[in-house]
Amino acid sequence: MAVPQNKITRSRRNMRRSHDALVAGNPAECPNCGELKRPHHVCGACGHYDDREVVAQAEEIDLDEDAA
Repeated sequence: MAVPQNKITRSRRNMRRSHDALVAGNPAECPNCGELKRPHHVCGACGHYDDREVVAQAEEIDLDEDAA
């Protein structure tokens, strides 16, 4: 069975884990609509990427009018 020869100190253990922290995202502003979006991804709000529309957005439907 594998057993460590020597105790790993808190300092050495924590130095090994120094790169495990989560980093915040890097959102960029969409040049078309101004919403925040992930870099190099299609904007979820307007469907534009690189100043052209690549995903057609459906018009909003008001469910209250349709139900009445």
